[in-house]
Amino acid sequence: MANLDKYNHKTDQELLEDFRNDGNNEWLGILLQRYTMLLLGVCMKYLKDEDEARDSVQQIFLKVIQELGKYKVDYFKSWLYMVAKNHCLMILRERQRKGSISLNEDLVATPAEETDIKQLEQTDLTLELVQIGLKELNSEQQQCVILFYLEKRATRKSAKKPVTTICR
Repeated sequence: MANLDKYNHKTDQELLEDFRNDGNNEWLGILLQRYTMLLLGVCMKYLKDEDEARDSVQQIFLKVIQELGKYKVDYFKSWLYMVAKNHCLMILRERQRKGSISLNEDLVATPAEETDIKQLEQTDLTLELVQIGLKELNSEQQQCVILFYLEKRATRKSAKKPVTTICR
């Protein structure tokens, strides 16, 4: 499947179904390629080291290949995000446990950095709950909530397309 563009019309759900039906890892490869940059972004957010983030993306790919068959995944992107987040949090916890961070002045964990990890975890939990809550709304209500709260669109006239114009 050298030309992956010809599968752009397929949804994540369709690709997952194809994978479940024939077990062909190429379908999974298409899905993973779609979200490689998302994975790299999540890993960079938590690990703050490009090489470690790239290594983590590869490890997450392997984990997904091994684990996907064990679960009934309905929303691949959300599931993949959670796998990546959990992978990164495990690395951060392992760093703290093993003390693998050198005691170089630049690298000593400050209380603020430890709080940042807790805040990231709390923010992710909040976003997960919002995502669950969004499923309860109709599509128009979902769009309004996403625009106003998640994309921080203002109701002011200064916004390119104010939420009040969209959400009537």
